[in-house]
Amino acid sequence: MQPTEAVDKLVTWLARRGLKVTRQRRLITEVFFDQIHRETHPTVEDLYLRVREQDPGVGHATVYRTLRLLVESGLASPSRLGDDQVRYEPEIPGSHHDHLVCAECGAILEFEDDRIEELQEAAARRLGFKLVDHRMVLYGQPEQCPPDLCRRGQG
Repeated sequence: MQPTEAVDKLVTWLARRGLKVTRQRRLITEVFFDQIHRETHPTVEDLYLRVREQDPGVGHATVYRTLRLLVESGLASPSRLGDDQVRYEPEIPGSHHDHLVCAECGAILEFEDDRIEELQEAAARRLGFKLVDHRMVLYGQPEQCPPDLCRRGQG
């Protein structure tokens, strides 16, 4: 989803609830959805620092509250992936992926595997469930961390 499309969806969602559409909420949403091309699982602090590059007047609380609105509106989801920090990920309708996290440095790789999806569906059916959603996070140690994702030294 493009940042402008995400902003449009948030604006519609806010209007239905009688909430304000502010310049700061628009900016935070744009920067968050632009993260797809930079860092796909930012913390509040990561997003705050990116937003401040464009508007130094935006505070932590505004970023946190806007992320909460993005989660409530279904545009973002929070998770803990490998470290104790809550990380946020854009929700893209119709897309799904799982995560592989480096147990050494916390790097997060996204992957898709149709065979795994089929096995999860089969397991749910066998146990009498209709699968409506799921998240899978695998933890491991790669032979070598991907240099563009390695989080060593980022503390």
